[in-house]
Amino acid sequence: MSFFKITLYRSSIGLPQKTRGVLMALGLRRRMQTVFYPVSPQVAGQIMKVKELVMVSEVDKALTKAEMRDLRRPDPGFFIEKAMPR
Repeated sequence: MSFFKITLYRSSIGLPQKTRGVLMALGLRRRMQTVFYPVSPQVAGQIMKVKELVMVSEVDKALTKAEMRDLRRPDPGFFIEKAMPR
């Protein structure tokens, strides 16, 4: 089963109430917030209403909050394997 990965990229400030209602129905409240929905014509119609505000991709499985946090975690940079002799 595939899912839509929907991320809100543009703010809804100053937009009509109808457009903000579609974003709220999708569960998008803050910029850069990501939600997953199963692929269906109803969700595709909602996405088309706010296509200028969101970034959409189709993924194989929905990620949990912990998995999303791990994806955003930056690379630590370097590791100290052994102390230098002084």
